[in-house]
Amino acid sequence: MEKQEKELTEASSDAINAAHGITSSHTIPDETRGTALSPINAGQSEPQMKSAPPNPFRESMQRFRRDVRAMISLGFMIFLVLLAIFGPLIYKHIGGIYPSDLQGNIGPAIYHSYDHQELSKILQGPSAQYWLGTDTLGEDLLARMMQGVLISITVALLVEVVDIGLGVTVGVLAGFYGGWIDVFLARFTDLVFAFPGLLFAILLTGIFGATANDYFSSLPIVGGFLGNGNAMLVLISLALAIVSWPLMARYVRGQTLQLRQQQFVEAAQTAGTTDFRIMLKHIVPNLLNIVVVTSTINIAGTIIGESGLSVLGLGVVHPGSSLGLMIADGSDVLSVHPWPTLFPTIVLTLIVLAISFIGDGLRDAFDPHMKN
Repeated sequence: MEKQEKELTEASSDAINAAHGITSSHTIPDETRGTALSPINAGQSEPQMKSAPPNPFRESMQRFRRDVRAMISLGFMIFLVLLAIFGPLIYKHIGGIYPSDLQGNIGPAIYHSYDHQELSKILQGPSAQYWLGTDTLGEDLLARMMQGVLISITVALLVEVVDIGLGVTVGVLAGFYGGWIDVFLARFTDLVFAFPGLLFAILLTGIFGATANDYFSSLPIVGGFLGNGNAMLVLISLALAIVSWPLMARYVRGQTLQLRQQQFVEAAQTAGTTDFRIMLKHIVPNLLNIVVVTSTINIAGTIIGESGLSVLGLGVVHPGSSLGLMIADGSDVLSVHPWPTLFPTIVLTLIVLAISFIGDGLRDAFDPHMKN
């Protein structure tokens, strides 16, 4: 009886070992016996560790980094941003002492300022004092161009803050709740979207432009900057932001409608998670791809819109500077002295092209059909 129980126990043990892929010791050949428990063989017999699931965002960024055109454009934009922020600080410390008609001998801290005028040195070509020459008022073109790039970037960032904030909020609410909320927000979005953006910007700047400089110049912190001919950038940013967010809202609403049907959202609702927490934790993070791509593409349109309004005289005014204002000022002498118009036009073109290439790269990187 004991012999049968022993045989049954050994058989059961062999069956369990066979199920796990382990051979019993009495079946191991003599030539391999003694090495089955060695560290090497033991490591080979264990199942392989499963690798962590791939991160979709990380994979998308890897595809973006492989896009040479997008990476060159990104590097160019980073250079321009750094130049616009830190360039004037460095530029004002480079140069010697030169005579001025009204101020005597002046240093680079004065003649390399974007708002300093030397009427006896108008329309000069590139020189040691003025690296890119001067405009029709004797102002340093390089200093004004760096200021113009800074204005364009500032307007684009202000517009995108409103665009993302309002567009994502309206789109998520409309797509998540549906029903009458979706109908109301969708119709309101269509109403704003149908209004001509440039016409609205012209209307807003035409009504409030006369008093904008006096009002913003009296503000305690930003008054010095906005009162120096840059007050209109606030109105331009507001006008462009009001007419740009409906496109973001449409994209976000469509994506939210798809995310609402996903199992992880239904599981969160079943678990009793509040709607606000579901939208904040499960919906909004999954909108990052489409928000980044749409915002990047919209920046190019914002910069073109700001420059266009400045060309029409509805944007930044003297002594302020913007790329559009520089193009408008130099257009009168284009046939004789092309560089006051040529330089800002080239910079504006390169900015729009670089942002467009970055947007195309991000769109291709985040597109699931581009994985192969």
